[in-house]
Amino acid sequence: MIQGKIIKVAGPLVVAEQMTGAKMFDMVRVGEKELIGEIIELRGDRASIQVYEETAGIGTGEKVISTGEPLVVELGPGIMENFYDGIQRPLHKLAEASGAFISRGLMIPGLDRDKKWEFKPVVKEGASVSSGDIIGEVQETSLVSHKIMVPNGLKGKIVKILSGSFTVTETVAVLKTEDGKDINLMMMQKWPVRKGRPYSKKILPREPLFTGQRVIDALFPIVKGGTACIPGPFGSGKTVTQHQLAKWADAQIVVYIGCGERGNEMTDVLIEFPELEDPKSGQPLMKRTVLIANTSNMPVAAREASIYTGITLAEYFRDMGYDVALMADSTSRWAEAMREMSGRLEEMPGEEGYPAYLGTRIAEFYERAGRVEALGSPQRVGSVSAIGAVSPPGGDLSDPVVQATLRVVKVFWGLEASLAYKRHFPAINWLRSYSLYYQNIDEFLREKMGEDWIELRTWTMEILQKEAELEEIARLIGVDSLSPENRIIMETAKSIREDFLHQNGFHEVDSYCSPSKMYKMVDLIYTFHKEADSAVKSDVDIKDIIGLPVRENIARIRYVKEEDVDKEVDQVKNKIIETFSKL
Repeated sequence: MIQGKIIKVAGPLVVAEQMTGAKMFDMVRVGEKELIGEIIELRGDRASIQVYEETAGIGTGEKVISTGEPLVVELGPGIMENFYDGIQRPLHKLAEASGAFISRGLMIPGLDRDKKWEFKPVVKEGASVSSGDIIGEVQETSLVSHKIMVPNGLKGKIVKILSGSFTVTETVAVLKTEDGKDINLMMMQKWPVRKGRPYSKKILPREPLFTGQRVIDALFPIVKGGTACIPGPFGSGKTVTQHQLAKWADAQIVVYIGCGERGNEMTDVLIEFPELEDPKSGQPLMKRTVLIANTSNMPVAAREASIYTGITLAEYFRDMGYDVALMADSTSRWAEAMREMSGRLEEMPGEEGYPAYLGTRIAEFYERAGRVEALGSPQRVGSVSAIGAVSPPGGDLSDPVVQATLRVVKVFWGLEASLAYKRHFPAINWLRSYSLYYQNIDEFLREKMGEDWIELRTWTMEILQKEAELEEIARLIGVDSLSPENRIIMETAKSIREDFLHQNGFHEVDSYCSPSKMYKMVDLIYTFHKEADSAVKSDVDIKDIIGLPVRENIARIRYVKEEDVDKEVDQVKNKIIETFSKL
């Protein structure tokens, strides 16, 4: 055991001497209160430690004890439905132990040691197993079957396997390694958070992650195993967009990290999520969700840990063969925590005071997303889709955090304050956003949404682009001076914006939109545009077209339930054709 003593305290940074033999990223207990910290710099026998708790009252001369182990998370049954802080301490257990405010130095394990789980073996005694092989299953919640895997680095024969109810620390199997050692396997294993979990191979993602949000799924899709960035100024709807994605994304597991967010926003999440119903199963959404809460008034160093804790939990479920959606809200607060620690370490600052390694850390985080073939048997494919919100000051997209993120992610959903002020949500700017996944998934989309979907999407983007160009002209000479053909483009673009891209997240029907409904809505707008264009060319007055009551019918489709969409769309389409034939 390495024991040193404190010689300096600077906010969350503590410097201790006599730490010879300690290693980078070792966990330590600091001071008489035994606060939890992590070594982030070594110089001679001096160690700089970032402390994950409030350091008020800690003085020089107090002891620092190294545990000799890095920051690890506990992986096993009991993760689902849990609320954790940044270092995987369950918040409800902390509340029971110390009330509404967390007592310093309180260390509670991430997994409940008393709860028993029903373990069902899937291999027999005498079976040869290696890292990642599934040896048993636990029905953790009604929606999640938890696979118990052989920990990394182990290989041998199962000489004993049990069945029945066990706690996470009790032996469920005995493995005899190749060198003759007997190793007791539990349902729980540990993993260092800063190290990505191993996999067999990475696979090119070819399946879209449907989110139920029209502007995303139709124009700027993300894939299962993809990376996306949501930058935007305050009040533009980053958190609400991430809530929508967490609720509706086509993933089996959701990991939501509130990193440095305002306490009241995180409270909304903690209260709202347990009440939400999973649209696919009708069960509570929490049955397949884990929340990590690290609010802005919590110690700054723990923000960095919360990001790594979240991605490690996501990788663990990915290894079981699940598709995991990870929401990080927001990575700007994580970068600010890095900047603060870097400043206290007196490192050479980079752009805007951020550390020189900012880009590397962000790239390392997003690199852990992806679609992979997991280690072990049976063969399984899982994915982690990482979606990070970024809060640049004043919505400035030249901010170093935004730029470093855009270099590594493939989808950019740029939120616009002006759209949010107009009550257009999601406030994603369709002219600035992009997705680089089209070529991966276009074939899949043709099968899922319709043979001509790619052409319809391209047409939609062109109409919106033309509207932006015509708006400039209209400002100078007035809308009435535009040609009838251009007026039709303006009206169609308005219909796309208001009837298709705008979505009410609080409406029971409009909150989620299926891919087939999306296709039919765009097809309906396209039909109207085509008929209107023909009518204008046949010298029909533009004012007669703009005032047609059938436009109201098109707008109402978004509020039609999924089961009634086909019938309603056919009726409206027939009405459009009938109306224009009369004109």
